[in-house]
Amino acid sequence: MGKLYIVPTPIGNLEDITLRAIRVLKEADLILAEDTRTSGKLLKHLEIGTPMQSHHMHNEHKMVDALVHKIQAGTTIALISDAGTPAISDPGFLLTRACVAENIEVDCLPGATAFVPALVNSGLPNDKFVFEGFLPVKKGRQTRLKLLAEETRTIIFYESPHKLVKTLGHFVAYFGKERQVSVSRELTKMYEETVRGTAEEVLKHFTEKPPKGEIVIVVGGKK
Repeated sequence: MGKLYIVPTPIGNLEDITLRAIRVLKEADLILAEDTRTSGKLLKHLEIGTPMQSHHMHNEHKMVDALVHKIQAGTTIALISDAGTPAISDPGFLLTRACVAENIEVDCLPGATAFVPALVNSGLPNDKFVFEGFLPVKKGRQTRLKLLAEETRTIIFYESPHKLVKTLGHFVAYFGKERQVSVSRELTKMYEETVRGTAEEVLKHFTEKPPKGEIVIVVGGKK
């Protein structure tokens, strides 16, 4: 029987990949990539010629059974996403669950995950926290925000740049304008930035300076 490796990839800086990750990607029989064009650039940089196959949110449901059978037949597969650790707001959970159910060995390597540096450099309490990922776009958003308004632990969100101002406005409305917020964008990249302050202050900043790049929001819990 083969094996499934979950392999984190850099979230920006290409130096943020482990020696073990490089070895696994070279030794695997197949690499499942969220976007083969994006991952192709990384693999070329690392001089890795392992065959790739697309595995993303639009086809992962259809592929799970076939991939499980491949591994059972002896294929070793490495799963990667465009950036960071697979299955954290990215494809990976369905295949991992199916492999676990079939007693297939799953090995998740440690590595880059955007929310960890954002949490640590926020200056907000990190002994206890909750990861929310992306908020619901429409249905259930208000209900979720009302529930999270009572959360006493630090809360972590992912958000796209064109929705950041709207989301910060919701934080002001539901969490209060004085709630502490830290927004990190373009982590590990040349234009990395972290803006800290009250929800109202951070909203004002990004209203005046529209953001670009990948974004992590860290919100202090209710006191």
